[in-house]
Amino acid sequence: MSAARFGVTGFLNRNTDQAASKAAGDDTSGAEIMGHGEHRDITGGAARAAVFGVSDGLVTNVSLILGVAGAHPTGGFVRLAGLAGLVAGSFSMALGEYVSMRAQRELFEREITIEAEEIAKRPESETRELTRLYESRGVPRELAEQISKILMSDPKVALSIHSMEELGVHPDSIGSPIQAALSSFLAFALGAIIPLFAWFFVAGSLAVWISIGVSFIASVLVGGALAVFTGRSIFKSAARQVLLSSLAAGVTYLVGMLVGHTA
Repeated sequence: MSAARFGVTGFLNRNTDQAASKAAGDDTSGAEIMGHGEHRDITGGAARAAVFGVSDGLVTNVSLILGVAGAHPTGGFVRLAGLAGLVAGSFSMALGEYVSMRAQRELFEREITIEAEEIAKRPESETRELTRLYESRGVPRELAEQISKILMSDPKVALSIHSMEELGVHPDSIGSPIQAALSSFLAFALGAIIPLFAWFFVAGSLAVWISIGVSFIASVLVGGALAVFTGRSIFKSAARQVLLSSLAAGVTYLVGMLVGHTA
């Protein structure tokens, strides 16, 4: 295990903190340690992925629909194009997410299995490696040795620590490819149906303006939701989302209009 890849995760991990407390003779409870060291999950998890999925579906389909509408076809043709974009995009996102997550999961599982075998076969060597890691972060050698021995005394905790330091992942936190694929499918479909909905009831210029209006509102909401994860200004995030969506939709509308006039 390379010391260069040692991150703050393990040292600030609850198990490490508790081990350090035990080694130093501190009776501080695990709950108190967790309360002091808790940080919010900056990855955003499934909620963040869902917001991005909705954003992708919205921008993709409003651009497609307005691009087709720019050629002034019948309402039925626009509906067909929008539905095709929704279905194709949703499946593309789902399959891409599944393949990506599946490959990542298999890689992590393989590496975690190798790490578990190393811990079982060479516990002394793994303990020394862990000691060197803590020493490289400024922990006194004697205390680092005590912490490492305490952590290595529990195989599950040892595997958790080594996996997080080497792979940056907890053995129990590997995501499900099927769940990720389903979430991506539904999120993209939700975003894609927003600009298409009006075309099931009206057509022509009215449908175009309704699509633009609801897509504008949805872009504001998506931008605001993204601001929750980044901690940035809701106004700036919403304005950026609207600007980028408008740019994509405007370009495709002009392309559709030009192609429609020359066809």
